[in-house]
Amino acid sequence: MTRFGIDATFALRIIRGEVVVDAAHRLVGPAVLRSHVMAAIYREVRSGALDERAARQQLDGLAGLRIRLLGDRVSRATAWRVATELGWDEIGPAEYLAVAMLQADALVTADPTLLAAADGMIAVSPSSALAAETTPS
Repeated sequence: MTRFGIDATFALRIIRGEVVVDAAHRLVGPAVLRSHVMAAIYREVRSGALDERAARQQLDGLAGLRIRLLGDRVSRATAWRVATELGWDEIGPAEYLAVAMLQADALVTADPTLLAAADGMIAVSPSSALAAETTPS
């Protein structure tokens, strides 16, 4: 079993069926991930890129996503430290790094800010690392 820290964008890809996670893997993220996913879906509805029905289905997918969300004292303190060390004005991205550092074996993200900051803090894996392996027939 490998534990992967994921960001909201990657969670949205899972919810939309773009990525299928092997049942042997575990996902972790900060408690704020649900709000970030919901905000992204809402923005798409407001812009007309997504209809209300599809949005509701994706929100149901979010509710059913098997992920451990953390917002405990240690992860918040770690996020604060990371944001301070990196000189960031926002704490949000640091929450993803903190949870990955504390609870995951690797981070899966395509976010350039998180990718750059992860260097030396947490291993980064491609999304293909989460996929179910197939055996030749």
